Amino acid sequence: MTLNLNVRGAILLAAAITGLVVFASPARADQCDDIAKQLGNGIDGLKVNFKAANIIYLTHPAAKELSLGCRAQGQTYSNELYAKGDRRPTPQFYDLVASAAAIIFTLPKDDTSTGATRCLKRMGILRGDKVSMRYKRLNMECARTKTEASIAITRPKDE
Repeated sequence: MTLNLNVRGAILLAAAITGLVVFASPARADQCDDIAKQLGNGIDGLKVNFKAANIIYLTHPAAKELSLGCRAQGQTYSNELYAKGDRRPTPQFYDLVASAAAIIFTLPKDDTSTGATRCLKRMGILRGDKVSMRYKRLNMECARTKTEASIAITRPKDE
């Protein structure tokens, strides 16, 4: 008789603990969607278009292409900002990239502005059309063609 009560009590205790664990943990939205919503609210003129796989496509008048890439299983970076503009970027493009990178990577806008400006302005006759650099724990890769320039900013997931 006592063995029967102990088993029943153990089952009730296990069910109670399972119920607490299930109901106590809040449902989390995707971190990438949260960042995209912050970008949409924090930058004037920026629109969040759609999500495909792990990439959220964004639009802004200062950029030809703009996207936020989120980490998938096994990738070596946490998030990635990709922006493409004219061959000679405008001040609005620099400001857009700096603002977006500041929100995504939680750094001061001055730091991200300095890094993006250095990367995009280093391309030329001496250094070529593809520049990779590291600034404030961010990896920046800038490239240009005859008509456009692009920048990709990432942070390794171990930092």
